[in-house]
Amino acid sequence: MAVSSGKTVLAAFREAFPRTLPICASFVLTGLSYGLLMFSKGFSLIYPVCMAAFIFAGSMEFVTIDLLLSAFNPFAAFVMTLMVNSRHFFYGLAMLRPFHGLGWKKPLLVFWMCDETFAINSSAKVPDTIDRGWFMLWVSVLDYCYWVSGAALGWLIGGVLPFSVKGVEFAMVAMFVSILLDQWSSSPHTLRGHTPALVGLAVSLACLLAFGPKNFMLPALAGMLVVFLVLRPWLEELKPDSSDRCDGGDFAGNLDAFTDGEPADVGGKANAGALAQTAAGSQEREDGR
Repeated sequence: MAVSSGKTVLAAFREAFPRTLPICASFVLTGLSYGLLMFSKGFSLIYPVCMAAFIFAGSMEFVTIDLLLSAFNPFAAFVMTLMVNSRHFFYGLAMLRPFHGLGWKKPLLVFWMCDETFAINSSAKVPDTIDRGWFMLWVSVLDYCYWVSGAALGWLIGGVLPFSVKGVEFAMVAMFVSILLDQWSSSPHTLRGHTPALVGLAVSLACLLAFGPKNFMLPALAGMLVVFLVLRPWLEELKPDSSDRCDGGDFAGNLDAFTDGEPADVGGKANAGALAQTAAGSQEREDGR
């Protein structure tokens, strides 16, 4: 096994660190709201820190709070986790080639791969003088540290605030609504462009009315999956031309090859709509206690 010199490792760090700074701001702020929410729910510091360290899936960690406070249902938790994070299946397939031959770094890169890490590692144009394996590892390590630190800091801030944090759980609703609005504004302003978000909201609302706040999540996810499969030929026209892609066209091409052209943001919009509804349902249950 080749041993990298300290100069190689340091050069990769210097190349990776500036690219993660925007993610640092996002992760720390979101982690703060997550840690603060955990504090308001009565969890000790070990919970947000361990969940951030071992789950490392932001949206699922917010959902897990409600799962921990609900009746024990491992099957529902398994299915919900699988559907919320199913996009990682395609991330993994797309990164098979970039991760090939990286030895001990590979399992770490797999575990630490999130949406933002995937975006950088799959598209960054790394100079030939930089070891790409170390570059990807540093991006992953830094993003991981930002999230865990933000979660711990949020809980600690909650503990020293001189006022009550009752009602702060509404931050979860606000976060997913803001994600949905951001995706809405960034989509083409046509009926086709907004269809994924509208489907997510409509199916979630229909299932909420039909099954109630406690049981609507899984039917909503299944319903959205069916609708998107039916609409797939029509929605595929949203896929950007290859000429519009970033530097990582090779990696994006790998993703298209494995996903057979599935629009990458459709699941995210559906998840955002469903998660926003989940958060709203959680809020309703909390208010009813």
